Amino acid sequence: MRHPLPVSALAAVALLALTACSSGNDTAGDDGELALVNDGTLTVCTNPPFEPFEYEEDGEIVGLDMAITGEIAADLGVELRPLNTGFDAIESGAALNARQCDIAASALTINEAREKNVDFTDAYFDADQGVLVASGSTVTDEAGLEGAKIGVQQATTGATWVDEQGLEGVQFEDLGLQIQSLRNGQVDVVMNDVTVLEAYAGDGLEIAFVVPTGEQYGLAVRTGNTALLDAANATLERITQDGTYDELVAEYFGTGEPTAEPTD
Repeated sequence: MRHPLPVSALAAVALLALTACSSGNDTAGDDGELALVNDGTLTVCTNPPFEPFEYEEDGEIVGLDMAITGEIAADLGVELRPLNTGFDAIESGAALNARQCDIAASALTINEAREKNVDFTDAYFDADQGVLVASGSTVTDEAGLEGAKIGVQQATTGATWVDEQGLEGVQFEDLGLQIQSLRNGQVDVVMNDVTVLEAYAGDGLEIAFVVPTGEQYGLAVRTGNTALLDAANATLERITQDGTYDELVAEYFGTGEPTAEPTD
């Protein structure tokens, strides 16, 4: 069931767009006026590979997160510039605080710990954790994880869940390295967001089971950057109401219809 995003004043987008084009030093943006790290450009920190949210294609970073932030950039009247950034620097807020980028878009789960370091937009995607195994694996449920080496992506929900359960986690910097470690037999299973693991099911790998976590993704901005936060939320509302969000999800998930829904 779709939950519409909270109502924002869409007229604010036009005003913010004018401000974005006329200002842009790396110290402003926390006083109600929108200023970008680079004039005329919305710089987005992201961490591919994490298909279909962010991944490289023909030398460019594309995906659902880039399409959504592209809509924000268009509403502001500026260009979009994705910046490949380590996930730990994204989720900790370090990249935003260092003014490396204006906004972070990397299938970033909203949680209390991260909210101490960044400001999140309204949620735009629901997710759960999945467990990927080699075909024929005896791991079929949570009980099967006992004693297994579990490949996790550092600083993610999956890594936290494995630690909280007292299980053996092997940390990797990104999803690509996780998958490689599973294929090489370095780990027994891989845990990450089930939405992205589904892309690897087949060719000797399969989803063993799903761990419901009730996660929600949000975009992140530097704490106190209310101007950009308001602009991003206004765009999220617009694309939800005019059908753009549905079209983008269908495009990047290749399903013809959304597999998940934005939430408030």
